[in-house]
Amino acid sequence: MQCPFCNEPDTRVVDSRLAAEGYQVRRRRECGQCGERFTTFESAELVMPLIRKRGGVVQPFDEQKLRRGINHAVAKTRISADQVEAAVTHVMHKLRTTGEREVEASQVGDWVMQELQDLDHVAYVRFAAVYKNFKDVEEFRREIETLEGEPGPELRRRQLSLIDLESSKS
Repeated sequence: MQCPFCNEPDTRVVDSRLAAEGYQVRRRRECGQCGERFTTFESAELVMPLIRKRGGVVQPFDEQKLRRGINHAVAKTRISADQVEAAVTHVMHKLRTTGEREVEASQVGDWVMQELQDLDHVAYVRFAAVYKNFKDVEEFRREIETLEGEPGPELRRRQLSLIDLESSKS
């Protein structure tokens, strides 16, 4: 890889490790010419399916739009940037593994709702208010009542880790 500082065409890898839950490789590189170090990230380039909107319009998947939507929902909560990135990664993984050329936008929205429900109920309700386009306060109230009947995000995470422990013993 070319050095971004002196344009030397050859650099060497000093360190490699997995990043983004194993979906990327982080490499520290050093230029033999100027001695500067820099980091690169390597990931598989996979074709994402197209997204079919409600009106039938088909458009390319936009990772930044997904990230903005999640960030908007989690604004002023205790959700970290790493948790947002993990949610984005999970939704993108689900998109890739469908094997479909086109995926309904509503399916992507449902996956985002699942991720937000596992992260923070306030973020979930914020996203649901826009995504589900509530017609009145009663629809909004029903959604909150449904949410109140389910375990909170912290309890859900602990339950999942117990399930993971049990399955690894088998």
